[in-house]
Amino acid sequence: MGSPDFRVGGRIFATLAHQQQGYGNLMLSPEQQAAFVAEQPEVFLPVAGGWGRTGATHIRLAAANEDVLAGALHTAWKLRVEKNGKAGKTKRTSTVHKPAAKSKKPKPG
Repeated sequence: MGSPDFRVGGRIFATLAHQQQGYGNLMLSPEQQAAFVAEQPEVFLPVAGGWGRTGATHIRLAAANEDVLAGALHTAWKLRVEKNGKAGKTKRTSTVHKPAAKSKKPKPG
């Protein structure tokens, strides 16, 4: 809450919720997470607990170069786009609803 996040179609695919600890977070599939961790364990690690078991992955920001970070973000973005399409999600937009103006009736008299 209150940390930067990255969204597509109103849904999060990456965050900087753990930036103070040196991590970014990516929302990957468990299979994608396993591949990233196996290929570069010094850069990627599963988020602890249930989120990690579902594919949430830390990326060590200081250890990741621009190409690695861009590739990982693209992977998370693409997965979110695919999930949004399967769920029939459309882009959410924000609107401001203002209360209707009260009509002023002339006072008798």
